[in-house]
Amino acid sequence: MVDLLDKFDSMVALRASLPFEKADPFTVVMDEILSETEAMIDGRRTILAGTNNYMGMTFNEEAMAAAKDAIDRFGTGTTGSRSLNGTYADHKLLEATIADFYGMEHCMVFSTGYQANLGMISALGGKDDYVIIDADSHASIYDGCSMGNATIVRFKHNNVEQMERRLKRLPEDAGKLVVVEGIYSMLGDAAPLKELLEVAKKYGCMTLVDEAHSMGFCGENGRGVAEALGVEHLVDFYVGTFSKSVGTVGGFAVSNHPKFDVLRFISRPYIFTASPPPSIVASAIKAIEAIKRSGNRRAHLWENARRLHAGLKKAGFDLATPEAQSPIIAVYMPDIMLGTHFWENLLMEGVYTNMAAPPATPAGMFLMRVSINALHTPEQIDEIIKRFVITANKVGLELKPEA
Repeated sequence: MVDLLDKFDSMVALRASLPFEKADPFTVVMDEILSETEAMIDGRRTILAGTNNYMGMTFNEEAMAAAKDAIDRFGTGTTGSRSLNGTYADHKLLEATIADFYGMEHCMVFSTGYQANLGMISALGGKDDYVIIDADSHASIYDGCSMGNATIVRFKHNNVEQMERRLKRLPEDAGKLVVVEGIYSMLGDAAPLKELLEVAKKYGCMTLVDEAHSMGFCGENGRGVAEALGVEHLVDFYVGTFSKSVGTVGGFAVSNHPKFDVLRFISRPYIFTASPPPSIVASAIKAIEAIKRSGNRRAHLWENARRLHAGLKKAGFDLATPEAQSPIIAVYMPDIMLGTHFWENLLMEGVYTNMAAPPATPAGMFLMRVSINALHTPEQIDEIIKRFVITANKVGLELKPEA
């Protein structure tokens, strides 16, 4: 008998070779969440600098109260898909709330953001179509492409010129969908969305923009990078998630396309998955309403991001972007072994971040992925920087401080 897990032996060996002594990023347990910015981890009070809680909505009082009330009224779950018994009044209200937030006519809510990409891309890209994607796209985008029957065309990360060269070679009369993200989750860099979308429309493509990591804090209303750049009119479909700025779990797609609702009968991840529980739906409605009126919180989040980026850069860390383009600040590590030492020692210093390595990052790239939220104080940001420097000195990471 062939052991089907044998194919993963090299991965098992790599993980076993990593020099973890007191902690392992794959098994970190949050023993207690103290606030949006702190937790107890292995008995230590720890600053959370590795979550996607960008707008600090996980303890929003209105959202929590709505979730508790929904459990009392509707129970803990729907036990069915949206196309069966899984559509309650609040599911329709949530879709209306998101459509209003984006200023669009139609919305579909999925059980996760991952399923939103799976459901949209696999349904839109048919047998004779082309889906054109950024090489650094999220796994859910790649998997959505794999589920569909379209021909996949990749271009180098954020490379407008190469995308145009790829489009020039495609048949003019073919169906074409360009899929890009507003903010990329590992490097925290923003897409040149205006240029990408303009080229896409020049070659007759429909466009889908994943604003998962930009919803909430980019743009005047927090709709994402497209709003911030004034190119929403070039977007045919938005995909997003509730597991970042909205502070819960779930996903959605919005559009003005008059035939959009047909996707409810085509999209398998929508049809064949239980719908989000009532408590999740109720909390998401309140959080989105709060985000819409959270201009001051957005401004403070950007202040935090710029303060952290400037402090780490001044201390001599090698950063992925020349300035803060999002609340995600990616710090390069020279190799996975030193990255392992750094992550573990930083956690012992009381700062939780994400250690990122392939396949989550491009080949050969190792990162400390730092992400902060709107409720971190300036003192906490400075403490993160201070403990990064202490950790670098501990593990022998060479810094090149600015003069």
